[in-house]
Amino acid sequence: MNGSQNNQLCSILLERTSLTEAQIKKCLSIQKMEGAKIGQVLMEQGFVTEEELLLALSEQLDVPYVKRITEAMVDRDLLEKVPKNFVQTYRIMPLSKSGNAVKVATTDPLAIQPLDDIGLILECGVQPVLARSEEIVNAINSFYGHAAGAAEQLIEDISGEDIPTQVIDIIDDAEDVLDIANKAPVIKFINLMIFQAVRDRATDIHIEPYEKELVVRYRIDGILYKTLSPPKSMQGAIASRIKIMSHLNIAEKRLPQDGRIRIKMADKDIDIRVSIVPTSFGERIVLRLLYKSEQYYSLDQLGLSHDKLETLVKLIHIPHGIILLTGPTGSGKTTTLYGSLTKINTPDKNIITVEDPVEYQISGIGQIQVNRKINLTFANGLRSILRQDPDVMMVGEIRDLETAEIAIQASLTGHLVFSTLHTNDSAGAVTRLVDMGIEPYLVASSVIAMIAQRLVRVICQHCRESYEPTPETLAQLGLKKSDLKDGVLWRGKGCDSCLKTGYLGRTGIYEILKVDNEIRKMILEKADSNEIKKRAVKKGMLTLRADGLRIVVEGITTLEEIMRVTQEELEEI
Repeated sequence: MNGSQNNQLCSILLERTSLTEAQIKKCLSIQKMEGAKIGQVLMEQGFVTEEELLLALSEQLDVPYVKRITEAMVDRDLLEKVPKNFVQTYRIMPLSKSGNAVKVATTDPLAIQPLDDIGLILECGVQPVLARSEEIVNAINSFYGHAAGAAEQLIEDISGEDIPTQVIDIIDDAEDVLDIANKAPVIKFINLMIFQAVRDRATDIHIEPYEKELVVRYRIDGILYKTLSPPKSMQGAIASRIKIMSHLNIAEKRLPQDGRIRIKMADKDIDIRVSIVPTSFGERIVLRLLYKSEQYYSLDQLGLSHDKLETLVKLIHIPHGIILLTGPTGSGKTTTLYGSLTKINTPDKNIITVEDPVEYQISGIGQIQVNRKINLTFANGLRSILRQDPDVMMVGEIRDLETAEIAIQASLTGHLVFSTLHTNDSAGAVTRLVDMGIEPYLVASSVIAMIAQRLVRVICQHCRESYEPTPETLAQLGLKKSDLKDGVLWRGKGCDSCLKTGYLGRTGIYEILKVDNEIRKMILEKADSNEIKKRAVKKGMLTLRADGLRIVVEGITTLEEIMRVTQEELEEI
């Protein structure tokens, strides 16, 4: 792209996104040094998303943008003529032929050579269409002939075989799980199990032994679904194979073990955390999938309302104090922390984190990985960070008194500290810190905000339908029909895109409790968390459920989903 094209693209992004002139100036200077494309630099810095960039390119170059590649859009006859390794290498995907031109999905319509090569292979012209990188990779994985090797079919094929209890074909450090040729049956099964989990957007794989069966469940959008039932005879072989992949002791079956696996699936770099515990009927295995190559989210993509987003942006620009994020495991706390750090990540700030694990690499931020084997704990890491002259620090979780004390002292000496706590709501963070042994006056003088959050499933846009809720349902949640847009709510019927669940993807709901003088006084007087929350609500704080009802009315999620993830508020509130 030449200078004038760069300027045109940046002008469109300025108009259509939250990008600023200062951010463009920074990226242009990086581009001059590194020689990368301006769009790539903007994405790497977290200033625009891939979708925002592609929509801008679509407008600039008059090239169509495709949000989702469906089966109806793909001509499988074309796929047989274009080698899979070719489309994987260049991240392009032939879709369908119309007249004497074939539509080809690409992330870069200006990469002429691979597009011309597809034209030569298919002996026709090429019409590029834009699609996100992840969407193209998913389409390649879905449509390039994996049906015959599905995990379910493999189970049927091997259920009658004599499965060995140990498999010794050691995996490479980053083996591609789609490369399943010439593999032993158990290795094939595990590779296909992981492939299917990634394809279905699962975050966890549970392998659960029972007296007469073995069950595999995937956690998708926060909910566990039973997907596979391999033969009980495979149980020992599956456990042994996973132990080998994660460099654990195959012979040890009586004690819990934790390990890690690094794999590739097409171009996805996936870190898998392995947990194995002994049960009455064998070893229970949980695999947590961390997608290392995925772009982290910016704050305006997390589901925050306009008012809450403004509040959070103001809070993270305060020069010192502690901001605590609360919620159960898997509620998106770390993602919100990354979004906050990215927002304030400028060349004049020294930002350092201590994490377990480091889930995303952020350019310009020093990230330390906890390693308990060498005594690199949250507390020790935080203590070392203080000698690195930081402006902003993030500690993945406050788990003990020592970590809490160091974080508070850091905030009182002029640092902004981010961290997380496992509590049910925002006000519960005060009680948790005091229970750890922190004096109330230290909590009151250091904590500037407590944010509770949950993730809720989003209604699938492919099968979304409206309905009229009953007056009883609305009354139960304190809503009136006049509160609804056009008197209706929305839900998903269930389709192939959402695996018949009616939901596709997740968004966040939030409860932001700012520690002002009145709340600070209540903390000093040792008021319990319910009283603090009651006072905050009277001062205008939206609870998790109230924020959830907001997005129900907007048609983003369902009443059932909000009731599932939020507890009933106290009657006096």
